[in-house]
Amino acid sequence: MDPMDFLAGHAPFSDLTPAGRDALARHLEVTWSAGGERLFARDASNSYLWAVRKGSVRLELDGQLVDDLGPGEVFGLTSLANDGHPRLDAVTAGDCLLYRVHRDHVRALFASEPAFSSFFLKELSDRLRALTAGAPVALTGDLGTVVAELVARPPVTIDAGASVGEAADRMERERVSSVLIVEQGDDAGAPRPVGILTDRDLRGRVLAAGRGPDTPVTAVMSSPVATLDAAAPASEALLHMLRRGVHHLPLERDEEVVGVIAHSDLLRHHQRSPGALLKKIQKARGTEGLESYAEDVAATVETLHRGGLEATEIGRLVAALNDALDSHLLTAAERELGPPPCGYAWIVFGSEGRQEQSFLTDQDNALIYGDDTAAAADYFKALAARAVDSLVRVGFPLCAGGFMATHWCRSLDDWRELFRGWIERPEPDALMNVANFFDFRAIHGGLDTEPLEALIRGAGDDRVFIAQLARAAMEMRPPLGFLHRIRQTAKGVDLKAGALMPIVGLARVFALEARKRGGSTLRRLRAAEQGGTVSPAGAEILAESFRFAFALRLRTQLTARRGGTPIDNFVLPDRLTAGERRHLKEAFVAVNNVQTATAQRLDVGHLG
Repeated sequence: MDPMDFLAGHAPFSDLTPAGRDALARHLEVTWSAGGERLFARDASNSYLWAVRKGSVRLELDGQLVDDLGPGEVFGLTSLANDGHPRLDAVTAGDCLLYRVHRDHVRALFASEPAFSSFFLKELSDRLRALTAGAPVALTGDLGTVVAELVARPPVTIDAGASVGEAADRMERERVSSVLIVEQGDDAGAPRPVGILTDRDLRGRVLAAGRGPDTPVTAVMSSPVATLDAAAPASEALLHMLRRGVHHLPLERDEEVVGVIAHSDLLRHHQRSPGALLKKIQKARGTEGLESYAEDVAATVETLHRGGLEATEIGRLVAALNDALDSHLLTAAERELGPPPCGYAWIVFGSEGRQEQSFLTDQDNALIYGDDTAAAADYFKALAARAVDSLVRVGFPLCAGGFMATHWCRSLDDWRELFRGWIERPEPDALMNVANFFDFRAIHGGLDTEPLEALIRGAGDDRVFIAQLARAAMEMRPPLGFLHRIRQTAKGVDLKAGALMPIVGLARVFALEARKRGGSTLRRLRAAEQGGTVSPAGAEILAESFRFAFALRLRTQLTARRGGTPIDNFVLPDRLTAGERRHLKEAFVAVNNVQTATAQRLDVGHLG
């Protein structure tokens, strides 16, 4: 493709007049660069505005990733406005075909092409300013703080009657990348936010859509405004952003927005951050470029762990990334197959459903579709096959037990009958399915799964079912021997079988008794305590034991990863400190005691 034809398809070059395109064509240079080549260095010298044609370029600060630029994206403007001295390093991630224009010709275009200069000055300067303001900070040092502490100023607002041009001017004057849209309420109180407008909205919904500066802000803003409690931890803000695919989140205190946190505030300059991996997912075409996803997740887990983020919180962030990946792959499959003939829900279960998975294991997914027709069955069978194959390509192996959408793809009516049958006839195979599928989360497709939710909640009233489920859960017991000595094999102690799964099973039973279903193990324990199906002391000791075992397993797995040995669920007690061995024994004893008390309460010993 001719260079000018390529650039004409990407803003801001698409905004050039014919005369501007001719001027650009006369001075455009084409260059190849090998992978790992430094195009320019921070505080050195750069005389060009660059555009990526093929490959990708990393913008780095002190070796840490600030941005990853692909075809059609530009870089180098900041150095041209800073006497030729870049604020970042630009390094090719692989072999690249690049276009560049000398700064003298760029400045000439700025003088003669208002739309060209306006786009750069608003979009690029805001993006780099947000990313590079201040010194780099540790990723998880920020994630462990109260999110309000990361906000440096009150929110910038503009009236709902304003135009896009007025909003852009306000954002430029205030040097921010978002503005809250507000309108006065019926009372005399403070104006209330009705939407938010970001620099991404200006690019995607205004410039790319051919809208002019007179466009009302209400026509392009994101509404309603999703907010987060300002007292929440920063990790919760990041989780919200990952789940919703947004980059700005207003913070609220006493029903008043007190600031807006940006994605870059949470993820300053770390190449192994959840945000960097999310961007990689969003920019990928199908599975292309995601072949290293499993390793990327492992490296992200390492980063979060070293930063001190609690292990269970790491599991929630990894689950959010996996959800984004699943949605991305399913959307790609829908593009290939055509629109779905009816609503459907792609569900995940097991540790992924409970958001308690750190490293990638095998797949646990299924598909529920709304219309019980032959056409729907054929479409979703094909969709499931493509999605499962795509997940294999990016690092999720097939489930040895067959718990995948290729085997579990049914209409909602069929699923309803399956769930009802498992509850009414709690035989061993049915209880194994319950332990898997009753932990499900719907993450893509939009089909309302409330009929299944209602069935599961109602199962809490069936005392025979609850007792059978409890007995099945107690088949996994802590590895305790005579005088509560810890029993171990040559591989050590299995933390999953000896602590995590027994607690997961108990929490599932207690939550169902309280007519609660979904959520993590810790969330189920809280719900069960509130519902009176487990004592506060029992809920606390189980929760603390779960956190300890989960963190210990993660630490051991990360040590194995660094040493290049297989990752499993075992820990060698001899490699623990005396305090850790004592805590592990106490956790096993506590879980065993709760299991025994639960078996007596539910009269499990008298089941047939």
